Amino acid sequence: MATLSTPLPKQEVTRFARFLTVGAIGTLLDFSILTLLKLAGLPTLAANSLSFAAGLLNNFTWNRLWTFRDTVNIDWRRQLVQFTMVSLVGLGLSNLIVLSLEGIFSTWLGSAQWSYLPAKVLATGVVVFWNYFANRTWTFKHLDHTR
Repeated sequence: MATLSTPLPKQEVTRFARFLTVGAIGTLLDFSILTLLKLAGLPTLAANSLSFAAGLLNNFTWNRLWTFRDTVNIDWRRQLVQFTMVSLVGLGLSNLIVLSLEGIFSTWLGSAQWSYLPAKVLATGVVVFWNYFANRTWTFKHLDHTR
């Protein structure tokens, strides 16, 4: 078992960098859709859930094809189900954090209109680590470590 003082293998650092890149694109998509849905009048919970789902589909596709490309021989349907389950836990965490912090940020900002955004930023920071480690150890665990 690796300790904190043991350096990560180069391929793991590359994999995490790719995961972050895919996640950044998915986050941009997620935030854009969230903002559009909020501007259209949807409640935060519904808007956050729909925008998260769009990010999920984007992230699954690119993580499977690029980040964890050495698992493409594994049944994509099984991986999609596992990725979705991991992401649903992430969605639960995200919704809990966003809904818990939206009121706090509303007070700090003096307005409720955009208070969901800093809450969403913090939620995203937490959820990205959950998603990576859960997907790395479960969804995409059968890896060829020679790459």
